[in-house]
Amino acid sequence: MSERRTGLIGGLTRNMDSLAAVGVIAIVAMIILPISPGFLDLFLTFNITLAIIIILLTMFTTDILEFSVFPTLLLVTTLFRIALNVSSTRLILTQGKAGEVISAFGSFVAADNYVVGAVIFIIIVVVQFIVITNGAGRVSEVAARFTLDAMPGKQMSVDADLNAGTINDEEARIRRQNLQLEADFYGAMDGASKFVKGDAIAGIVIVIINFIGGIAIFAWQKGVPVIDAVQQFGILTIGDGLVSQIPALLISTASGILVTRSASTNNFGNELASQLFSTPKVMGITSAVLFILGIVPGLPAIPFFILSGLCGLLAYFLTEESKQKEANEKRKEKSKADKAALMEKEPEDMGRYIHIEPVEIEIGYGLISLAESNEGGGDLLGRVTAVRKQNASEMGLLIPPIRIRDNLQLKADEYIIKIRGNEIGRGEVLYNHLLIMNPGNSEIEIEGKPAIEPAFGLPAVWIDKKFKDKAEMLEYTIVDPTTVIVTHLSEIIKSNSYELLGRQEVKKLIDMMKESYSAVVEELIPDLLSLGDVQKVLQNLLKERVPIKDMLTILETLADYGKSIKDTEMLTEYVRNRIGRTIVADYILKENRLDIITIHPNLEQYIHENIQKSFQGSFPAIEPSVTTKILEKIDAILQTSQASKPIILTSPRIRVAFKRLIEMTFPQLAVLSLNEIPNSIEFEGVGMVSVNDN
Repeated sequence: MSERRTGLIGGLTRNMDSLAAVGVIAIVAMIILPISPGFLDLFLTFNITLAIIIILLTMFTTDILEFSVFPTLLLVTTLFRIALNVSSTRLILTQGKAGEVISAFGSFVAADNYVVGAVIFIIIVVVQFIVITNGAGRVSEVAARFTLDAMPGKQMSVDADLNAGTINDEEARIRRQNLQLEADFYGAMDGASKFVKGDAIAGIVIVIINFIGGIAIFAWQKGVPVIDAVQQFGILTIGDGLVSQIPALLISTASGILVTRSASTNNFGNELASQLFSTPKVMGITSAVLFILGIVPGLPAIPFFILSGLCGLLAYFLTEESKQKEANEKRKEKSKADKAALMEKEPEDMGRYIHIEPVEIEIGYGLISLAESNEGGGDLLGRVTAVRKQNASEMGLLIPPIRIRDNLQLKADEYIIKIRGNEIGRGEVLYNHLLIMNPGNSEIEIEGKPAIEPAFGLPAVWIDKKFKDKAEMLEYTIVDPTTVIVTHLSEIIKSNSYELLGRQEVKKLIDMMKESYSAVVEELIPDLLSLGDVQKVLQNLLKERVPIKDMLTILETLADYGKSIKDTEMLTEYVRNRIGRTIVADYILKENRLDIITIHPNLEQYIHENIQKSFQGSFPAIEPSVTTKILEKIDAILQTSQASKPIILTSPRIRVAFKRLIEMTFPQLAVLSLNEIPNSIEFEGVGMVSVNDN
C-alpha cells in the first residue's frame, strides 16, 4: 500500500506541468460553463485551502527565491476567484441559491443579517485594497528599483570572490543567476499586486450585481415579495463576497509578508521570537507598565494584570536563559584554557620543524606587498601559480604548490628561491621600479641603479616608473619586479626540475596514464621496471631539459626495451631517440635547420675509448689538458658564431659522456646525437671541436 501511494505521488509530481495546464484551462471553462452547487462548494473550499497553504508557506520561507513562483501563482488564484464569482453569480441569479458554503458564510459570519455582513465585507475590502495591497505594491516597487540599482555592485562582488578563489565557477554562476531571479521576482511582484487591486474592485462590483440583479429577477419576474428577495439575496451576496474575499485577504497578506522579509535569513516565527521577545529588560518594563495601568481607576484590571503577569514570567525566563548562556560560555572558555594548558604540558609535535617545502620563495619585508592578494597588492601569487601551470604544459612536470614567506633576515628588497630547503637562487628587486635591459647589448642611457638580471645574468638598470615612456621609445626590454622574480623562479625550476620529480610525483603521472592507457602501464610496472627505474629515466630527461609530457611514448619505449635492458642510462637514450622531434623543437630555426657544432672524428674516437662507467653514469676519463682544450674550443666557437641556438651534435656512443664532460661549464648547451634528429631537418655547421694532439 505504501509503495502504491509513493508511486501515485511520484506520478503526480512528474506530470505536474500537464496538470497545471489542465487546471488553468479548467478555470477558464468555469467562467463559461455552469457548475452544480456541490462542485461549487468543493471549489470554494479548495480556494480557502490554497490561501491557507500560501500564507503558511510565506511564514516559513527564509528566501524569496524559495517561493519565486508566487507572482504567477497570484495571477492564477485571482483568475480562480473570478471564475468562482462568475459561477456563484450564475447560480444566485438563476436558482436563488449557491451551495452550502456561501449560505453558511452568509448566515454564520454575517449572523443572518445582511447589513452586518455588508459592513464586514466592506471592512475586509477596504483593508485589503487600501492597506495591504497598496503597501505590498509599494514595497515591491521600491525593492525592484533598489535591486536593479544594486545589481552591478553585487555582480562585481561575485567576480571579486571568484578571482580571490573564495568560490568556484559553478558557485559564481549560481549567485549571478540568483541575483537575476531576485530582480525578476520583485519586478513581477510589482505588477502582480495590480491583480489583487483589480480583484478587490471586481468583488465589490459582483456583490452589487448579485444583490440588485437577484432582487430584480426574483421580485419582478418570479413574483417573490421584495422584502423576502432583499433578505434572501442580501445573505447570499454577502456570503458570496465573504467566501471569496477572505481567501483574497489571506493571499494579499501573504504577498505583503513575502516582500517585506527580503533580508530575512530565518522563518517568520523564529525571527519573531528572537527579535520581539528576546530582551528581558523590555519584557520587565512592559510588565510594570501594564501593572500600573491595571490599578488606574476606571480601567479593567483583570486583562492588564493577566498580561502583566505573562510579560513578567517571560522576563524571568529570559533572564534565567541569559544567565545559563553566560555560564556555558564561561565553561567553554575554561575548557579551552585547560586544553591549551594541557597542550603546553604535552610533548610538542616536532614534525612541522622537519618538513621541507619542495619549492619556496623567501622575500624581504620590502617585497611583501608583491605577495598581498588584496586590492592594490601585487600579483606574485597568481604569477607563481601560472609558472606551475606553464611547467605542467611545457615540461609535463607536476610542480607542487610553491610557498611564499617573508624573511626578516633578508634585505628589504632581496629574495631567495629554495628547492628542498636549499638556496638555489638569490636576487634583488626594487619595489615600484622597473628593470630595463638593452637587447643591443650597448650601454643603457637612462639614469638608474645598475643591476644584473638574476635569471640570465644580463646587465640591466633599475629605473623609476616615470622613465617608462622614454625606455619604450629607446626600445629597451622593460620588466616589472614581479616578472623578474617569476622569470628567475621559472628558470630555476627548469634547470632543477629533476630534483622535484620524486617517486610520489612519478606515481601520480603513472596513475593519470593508467586511466587511459592501462595496458602499457600494467605491462611495464612492476614486471619489467620498478617505479624507481622509471623515475631515473624521467630525471635523466629533465636534467637536460627534455619535456616528459609525451608519457605514452616514453612508457611504450621502456616497455619495448625494458625486457632486455636494465641500464637506465641506456634506456634514456632509447627514449630520446623516440621523442627526437620533441627534443629538437626548441632549437629548430625558421628555415627548418639546426645550427650545429660537430666533434672531430679523432676526438670522438678518443673519448669513446676512454669512457668509464660508474654508479653515476658514463664519464670520459681523459687527461685534464685535453678537457681544457675542448672547453676552450667550444667557448671560442660560441663567441665567434652568430648562431642563436647552437647545439653540439655527436655520435650516439659518446653523447652522454660528452654532455657530462661540458655540463659544468656550459650547462645550457644542448648535446644531441645523430639518432635524435629527424631526417627532414637540415644542418648548418658553425664550428668543429678538435684538439691538436689527439
